[in-house]
Amino acid sequence: MLSKVWSAATLGIDAVRITIEVDAAQASQPGFTLVGLPDAAVREAYSRVRSALHNCGFWLPPRHITVNLSPADVKKEGSGFDLPIALGILQASELLHEDHIAKRVFVGELSLDGTVAPVRGTLSISAALARDTTVRELIVPAANANEAAAVKSLRVIGAPHLPALLRHLRAEACIVPATSPDGSDPPPDGADFADVRGQAQAKRALEVAAAGGHNILMIGPPGSGKTMLAKRLPSILPRLALEESIVTTKIHSVAGTLPAGSGLLARRPFRAPHHTISTAGLVGGGTPPRPGEVSLAHHGVLFLDELTEFRLDTLELLRQPMEDGIVTIGRVTRTVTFPSRFTLAAALNPCPCGFFNDGRRECICGPMQIARYLGKISGPLLDRIDLQVEVPALTAEEIGSTTAGEASSAIRERVESARAMQRERFRRSQAESNAEMSTRQLRRFCELGPSSRRLLEHAVSRLGLSARGYDRVLKVARTIADLAGQDRIDSGHVAEAVHYRALDRAYFRTG
Repeated sequence: MLSKVWSAATLGIDAVRITIEVDAAQASQPGFTLVGLPDAAVREAYSRVRSALHNCGFWLPPRHITVNLSPADVKKEGSGFDLPIALGILQASELLHEDHIAKRVFVGELSLDGTVAPVRGTLSISAALARDTTVRELIVPAANANEAAAVKSLRVIGAPHLPALLRHLRAEACIVPATSPDGSDPPPDGADFADVRGQAQAKRALEVAAAGGHNILMIGPPGSGKTMLAKRLPSILPRLALEESIVTTKIHSVAGTLPAGSGLLARRPFRAPHHTISTAGLVGGGTPPRPGEVSLAHHGVLFLDELTEFRLDTLELLRQPMEDGIVTIGRVTRTVTFPSRFTLAAALNPCPCGFFNDGRRECICGPMQIARYLGKISGPLLDRIDLQVEVPALTAEEIGSTTAGEASSAIRERVESARAMQRERFRRSQAESNAEMSTRQLRRFCELGPSSRRLLEHAVSRLGLSARGYDRVLKVARTIADLAGQDRIDSGHVAEAVHYRALDRAYFRTG
């Protein structure tokens, strides 16, 4: 007997419906054939399925079972086909009726005792199937139910184990559909700018970075608070919108970094990879292609501490994601695109010993050592970092101060007001922040008066800024004006924006 069961597979952060055809033919010797471009995990499915069915009380007749995964030109990867293959075998063996599985999509891995184990990418599958009017129900592992139920237009059932699912399919004991996670704000995680002593200039620069989506580089001696500041950047970013939350959650679901049982991500991600990370780990890759840290930081913060310790070729791969907001990974069988619109926060010491330009301790590095150390950051990469700010060592008075700084909630209110102005400004375009403005939008929204233009032209000549650097100073000036609630960019806004490029000359052109 022939049976057909619907399942789904992820392609990047999207998904496609898969039809699983199972034929159980009479044979003197039982056998199993699996076709349809499966990977190793899919080919091992029969061993898991056979043991799960046996331990759930099903004795299969001696037949030759053929399983076809259609369409055949899409590579099938992972263990999520275990559940639909098991149900197809039960129907093909006349132990399950066709009406029980019609118009339902099944995704899940089977443990040997029949438990339905969680899989990756259920939110991507749910979002893709929501547009398919022929699907009435999506069956996923119970641990993935909240995640998949974020798509409210689709009925999602979380199956804990195979016997419970079969009772649900036969309408003997129906499983309650999963409910969509609420959209309440996440509880505070304790990282607040109120804990930061001193560093007013650095906190102001981080506020500008958050308000306009700008990349920022912090330079200072060890222990000055660079990492502490960077970890608090997500606390002043605007709250995740629903669409942003869905896309971010899809990425983490496909990557397998989403905690079991969780729904939509409510906090903006903060990723801080170690400097020994591989290029595939940073920008994505592998077989099958998986998102890297730049994509896991989508709509959040990518923090690179000790920037000069990263491999040069690894850092150079950041240039395209920073510019385009996507990562494209090409393979022989297919090309996958992952979104990577993140805010880069980087930190480094000013020299190998860490005390160049520090009044507390004497630097023991020579000019050539400093030039070689900072030379690990290429000009094109540095050009894509909008704000460069010095984070000096704290004074004794600042260290001993008990006065709390401004809270993150107050800073975030100003940031969200600036972002509201930008949403109105870019409502008819794809740009979401000032950092994403095109050249045409720069000319339209960053018009300067005569004095402001002279100031900027003088700064370009003095600092040796490139055309991209010139544009980025304009974008930062636009953000500073937004924080001030002003429509026009004046000389004060330009002067502050230029100040954030001054370290380009002070540090990176030495020696």
